[in-house]
Amino acid sequence: MQRTFVALALAGACLAVAAQVTPADPDWKEVEAPPPPALRTSGLVPVDVPGTSLQFGVDPASVSVGADRIVRYVIVATSPSGAVNAMYEGIRCEGGEVKVYARHNPDSGWVPSRGGDWQPLTTTPNSRHSLAVARSGACMGRGPNGTAAQIVLDLRAPIDRRFERGGVNR
Repeated sequence: MQRTFVALALAGACLAVAAQVTPADPDWKEVEAPPPPALRTSGLVPVDVPGTSLQFGVDPASVSVGADRIVRYVIVATSPSGAVNAMYEGIRCEGGEVKVYARHNPDSGWVPSRGGDWQPLTTTPNSRHSLAVARSGACMGRGPNGTAAQIVLDLRAPIDRRFERGGVNR
């Protein structure tokens, strides 16, 4: 029952994000992203991503909101066998877009992503986890959900308390 509710909520969120995509601001410029922080696999904030056997979690210490209004964070995906993958990503709430800055390689650490272009959250096949992060606390409407601390509060909050009265603990 709860999985069905979450799946329906996520589907509705997809439609809401798609409806919120606005023409790009011609004056907007992305600032250079800071380097990814050291990888942490403990203390992650779980992110529910329906339809996958992977467990996802955001490193709360990695969440930031840049002067360019991009929400940047590290997300860790763990398989049932224990394999760990991590990505350093940014979400541009205004455009409903995601960008992968780097991927973590167990042998060599963080490796910058090739291409690194902005991709739509709703139509990019491998961005379901990014959409879940956006809808679970990173974005509020067409902008970031306040400060990094506020984003982490809403990511940690039960689904029925997120964005309550403008956001958890506001």
